[in-house]
Amino acid sequence: MSRIEHSARGRVLAPLKNLQFFARPAITESLDPRPASENYRGFHLNDWSLCIGCSTCQKVCDNAAITMVAVPELPQDPARGIRNLRPAIDYGRCCWCALCVDLCPTGSISLSREYVHTCVDAQLDSYFVLPDAQGVHGVPFPKGWAKSEAADLLALHRPTMRQLPPEVRIRDFSEIVAGYDREQAVLEASRCVQCGLCQDACPTHMHAPEYIRAIWQQDFEEAVRQIYRTNPFAHTCGRVCTHRCETACSVGHRGEPIAIRWLKRFAMDAVPPERVREIVKATKVAYLTGKRVAIVGAGPAGLTAAFDLARQGHEVTVYEAQPEAGGMTRYGIPYYRLPAEALDWDIQVITDLGVRIRYNTRVGVDITLAELHETQDAVLLALGLWMGRSTRIPGSDGPGVYRAVQLLREVAAGREIPVPERAVIIGGGNVAMDIARTLARLQKQRFDRVAITVTALEDRAHFLADPEEVREALEEGIEILDARGPQEILFEGDQVKGLRTWRVQAIFDERGRFSPTYDASDERIHPAEMVVEAIGQMGNLDLLGEALTEALDWQRGRLKVDDGGRTNLDWLWAAGDLVRGPDVVSAVADGHRVAASIHQYLSSKGDRVDD
Repeated sequence: MSRIEHSARGRVLAPLKNLQFFARPAITESLDPRPASENYRGFHLNDWSLCIGCSTCQKVCDNAAITMVAVPELPQDPARGIRNLRPAIDYGRCCWCALCVDLCPTGSISLSREYVHTCVDAQLDSYFVLPDAQGVHGVPFPKGWAKSEAADLLALHRPTMRQLPPEVRIRDFSEIVAGYDREQAVLEASRCVQCGLCQDACPTHMHAPEYIRAIWQQDFEEAVRQIYRTNPFAHTCGRVCTHRCETACSVGHRGEPIAIRWLKRFAMDAVPPERVREIVKATKVAYLTGKRVAIVGAGPAGLTAAFDLARQGHEVTVYEAQPEAGGMTRYGIPYYRLPAEALDWDIQVITDLGVRIRYNTRVGVDITLAELHETQDAVLLALGLWMGRSTRIPGSDGPGVYRAVQLLREVAAGREIPVPERAVIIGGGNVAMDIARTLARLQKQRFDRVAITVTALEDRAHFLADPEEVREALEEGIEILDARGPQEILFEGDQVKGLRTWRVQAIFDERGRFSPTYDASDERIHPAEMVVEAIGQMGNLDLLGEALTEALDWQRGRLKVDDGGRTNLDWLWAAGDLVRGPDVVSAVADGHRVAASIHQYLSSKGDRVDD
């Protein structure tokens, strides 16, 4: 038999040899999976109690293996930086690189030591999984690769920013914060994970991730362009914004939040003001609509609305009772926080767009609202809260008792105010800190010492003032007493001698209504020659006149407006502190909202006029 024939025969008979194994007992053993190493990169774990839905894991995944899925039953709170999203993993794409773990701001994501796709107790029939703390199979597995000092791509701390020490700054009204230099700003911008939670939290929904990225790329003009997409008060908000964005910052869960406010300030200071004006002017439309808008009040809300309307081609005139624009931003915020020139730069950008401001013009005196209604296509009331509220305790209407906003306005206008050797401030908000620190500087200049006491209803944990304001006030030698309720202002003849307070037991009743209760046995007398009330502000609506006041709808003492800021009169809108309360960035947001409503109204009334 030839070799070829033998080979062919073998191929035919070979399969029959397998029949011999059918009669033999099975010898295959079932093997359990071997334990993985401690740092094994297996299937994902996600602690939902830590996860905030920031989407950082999705953005860092090079394989597009992560999709954010909405879980409706989970909380959603933009102000606190919480989304009801959770990452789902496509294991057909995942390469187990663990970048999602290393960059997770909260440390909620880790990789388990589990590597078997199915198990006895739970069958998994998909590669697309929404993991939780129990893992992909719902069976607890030990953690493998997890957040650690050796596996953390986040820088948790800000660069130290230069600012004046307390012993220097207390002597005058020089700006305290020097701001970041170029190297510090780029370094701080590099910490941002671009999650966008800051944008959700901001009342104006500023494009903070975009301008922070531009700073990191050292393209500062692009940063300015991004800032001016939503905020014409960029120099101002770069210094005194309430920076809610930083409260929502995902990086702040384990470290210091990104210094979003100070980065805005850096970008604005890095580009010359004249170049900023050129950048913004390029965004104005090249035609005129022929429509005229009157705005009463040159504060942030009114001027933001003017900014938007002028860019859209409308003719805007702002009527301002004071000799300078800025409203309470100029006349209520001390220069050590907001230098006048920074505010002036913002206002110049707006007037360069063609907005006209008529200063020292009191509506209701120099010109009436009826006249504005007759000559303008739309009218906006953007009035500030220029009047301080009173405690109405015994003695509050006596000589030597002042409202904080009144004194701050006098100082900002360059007029002298009484400077006592000792003063007591009633209130625990930012305005209370502003007037306390202002008087402290004046005392230091006149008496070379500080004798200011602040008494607040709230305990220290619930202070209304920003923590940095409280800290800086304490550094400057101001005494701050929490949970003290004012009972009486004491006099000797016509001279203030002090304030009597009792210990606060509770501020609200069981139904959440403001109804303070006190411990009269815990009484203190605070000696002083001046008492300043800083417990809130209100507006003056005398300019409306009796007939218009009757024609308007009101709600709890405030003008009733729709979502666009429009009153029940089709030609009249209202915005700003008078409607929303005192807050610069909220006033800016209100100005945008009202401008959009007015523009929509004007656009329906006629054709444009080309240049």
